Amino acid sequence: MDSTSSDDGAQYDLFAEAFEVHAEDSAYNAYYDRPALLDLAGDVRGLRVLDAGCGPGLYSQELVDLGALVTAFDESTEMVRLASLRLGDRAVVRRASLEDDLDWIEDGSQDLVVMALVLSHLDNRVRALSNLARVLTPRGRLLISTTHPTSDWLRLGGGYFEISKVEETWSQGWRVQSWRQPLERWCAEFAEAGFVIQRLIEPRPIQEMADPYPEYFETLNREPGFIAFSLVLAQ
Repeated sequence: MDSTSSDDGAQYDLFAEAFEVHAEDSAYNAYYDRPALLDLAGDVRGLRVLDAGCGPGLYSQELVDLGALVTAFDESTEMVRLASLRLGDRAVVRRASLEDDLDWIEDGSQDLVVMALVLSHLDNRVRALSNLARVLTPRGRLLISTTHPTSDWLRLGGGYFEISKVEETWSQGWRVQSWRQPLERWCAEFAEAGFVIQRLIEPRPIQEMADPYPEYFETLNREPGFIAFSLVLAQ
């Protein structure tokens, strides 16, 4: 899974470097979520793209390589440092929180916003989404990926319709908090922030995952791990 924080980027500072190494070639990041979101983005040449909750800059790097004009930010100081080292002068990188006003970004200035595996870690999701709605052009898109609600249900137990904040231990003992909730709740929050769903995808792993991660490849072709949305502004 990728990075940003709910209300304290410092928790991600503790494992930022280890996470960067992990995410560069991990099954769920390199062979599942990043390819899915980049495919959903389509041709980004010349587009002004905002990477919201950029982590160590892995998505930004690929977007820049594809010709996008990238601005990236994260709440974690260490993630911002790593993203800045990775991107150099090829993108604008700064520290900021999605739940703040983002008043350093002009209204209607972004053609595309990418928020990869971030939203479930935020406490005030509608505010964050509303902030991103403000900076999009009228025809702009917001791409979001998050854990599939059925994956949360199967992994954590309880009822599918449960809404709660949970703490889990990721690889190498990383402690991370996130929210679980049903699909209808995610969609309601999109609408409350002024978005409609243009497209919904339940990604499949790319074929290149089969050799290094055969068990994950089989599992993710059988049941969803993540879900992704392309959102546009309601008219």
